[in-house]
Amino acid sequence: MDFMATSQPTSPPLIPGTTAPQRPQEDGGGEVVLERVPKKVKPPQMHQVVMLNDDYTPMEFVVVVIQEFFSKDRETATQIMLKIHLDGKAVCGVYTRDVAATKVDQVLDAARQAGHPLQCVSEPIE
Repeated sequence: MDFMATSQPTSPPLIPGTTAPQRPQEDGGGEVVLERVPKKVKPPQMHQVVMLNDDYTPMEFVVVVIQEFFSKDRETATQIMLKIHLDGKAVCGVYTRDVAATKVDQVLDAARQAGHPLQCVSEPIE
């Protein structure tokens, strides 16, 4: 069975508050020229991974965790560990939300496996 259109297709009705779609313009030579409209995309919100101090997790374990999961050298990891110890918390790195959540999970898993109560959280940067 063959179907044929008997009339020109019509445009769908406009939704209130919207504008009609733009038609491509001809450049006078019979060719169609399309303009590219740049889209403005906001960068993703960043999150900081913060490690919290406790009185039971060994300092050496914290240094190793910072080295392993945050790719810091031994000296930088030691400085971060001392900041955690003295100030009660310190930022270990700044990442997108998903990466920060993964880092938090990795730290908490390593602490749990080693039997330490080390805490780590992710906070959005305002």
